[in-house]
Amino acid sequence: MKPSRSESGTQLVHVGRQPIFDARGDVVAYELLFRGDMEAVAAGRQDAYATSNVMINAFTEFGIREVAGDRLCFINLTREFLSGEIPLPFGPSQVVLEVLETVELDDDVIAGITRLAEAGYRIALDDFVWGSGHEQLFGLASYVKLDLLDGELGNLDEVVAAIREYPNIQIVAERLETEEQLALADRYGMELRQGYALSRPQVLTAASLSPSRLRRLELVTALSAPDADMPRIVSIIASDPALSLRVLRASNSVAAGHANRVSSVRQAVVMVGLKHIRQWAMLMVLDDVGGAAEEHMIGVLTRARLCENVAQWFGAAPDAAFMAGMITGVAEILGIPQATMTEQFPLAPAVAAALTDGSGRLGQVLSAVNSYEKGDLGTFDLVGQYMDAVRWSTRAFDASNRVPAA
Repeated sequence: MKPSRSESGTQLVHVGRQPIFDARGDVVAYELLFRGDMEAVAAGRQDAYATSNVMINAFTEFGIREVAGDRLCFINLTREFLSGEIPLPFGPSQVVLEVLETVELDDDVIAGITRLAEAGYRIALDDFVWGSGHEQLFGLASYVKLDLLDGELGNLDEVVAAIREYPNIQIVAERLETEEQLALADRYGMELRQGYALSRPQVLTAASLSPSRLRRLELVTALSAPDADMPRIVSIIASDPALSLRVLRASNSVAAGHANRVSSVRQAVVMVGLKHIRQWAMLMVLDDVGGAAEEHMIGVLTRARLCENVAQWFGAAPDAAFMAGMITGVAEILGIPQATMTEQFPLAPAVAAALTDGSGRLGQVLSAVNSYEKGDLGTFDLVGQYMDAVRWSTRAFDASNRVPAA
């Protein structure tokens, strides 16, 4: 199902989340769920597209901090991700990888799950059924989820006893809908609980820009070169506002481990790393949704370029001015306050201050550009810089939508 469109050419993206509680009733994690629209009750599909959609929306549209704070996120993985055929674009710090009960365990899948566990990812066995073969993963698992609504409860004593032989495994009692099922979870000392009796899934919705389809393919191609050309990769990302925002949000998911904050697209690319940028780009191609209206995209690029062009007049860094102009332009399209946007990215203090209260040299840049866009020419003659920005943004947009030669 394609994301719904707004009149401005933006799209609405969705992700479901259902809280997972501990025995005291505190929320300790969320399971992230595919939702095609904000009214969806159930996922509707459990395939590679659904998994990619959840990852992209949670990490690069909302930002994982917005979705889950500092809590763990359980994400369903299909065979393609477990075997390593499609690489994961994020590290292990905040995710739990769920092995769906429908995944057939062959040598490739077991080897892939072993590599993931050795890399530090927590593994959960979803809807576990004794005798399915998934019990051979107990030595790798951190969680086992037991269905107390439709699961086979006749041999629950034996199943729980077998799990308890692995002290590192916590049991998640799932699909809890009645007081009797809650009591059953208590009786067996199941550490975590999930189900309608505690909380139904919530559907989070946000306005979004989508990167140009061909721009994504161009990025994948550039990243696939034996010697990736960093300037070209940064240029591709910087010329597409939607790509830039996704990279910024992805950088926010790893910012906790960095002392520095970003003030340019290049710094965000370096923070995320080319390996993870490549993996995100692959998922975005798999996600494959359309873009925003042409005039909006060109408008954002023009504003960003104009900020870059006039930065030197105020002693501001041009790349930081470009980023500030891009973020404020996207904020206007999406109808989101600039101050709210700053909370989603690991921005350098000077950039954050300019977006929040208009202070500093970058704030002066934004003020001058705002005045010019409103028709107040003020002290500075920006006509030449503006015409350059229009030409540059038009070329950049045309390049992002030009069918490449065969």
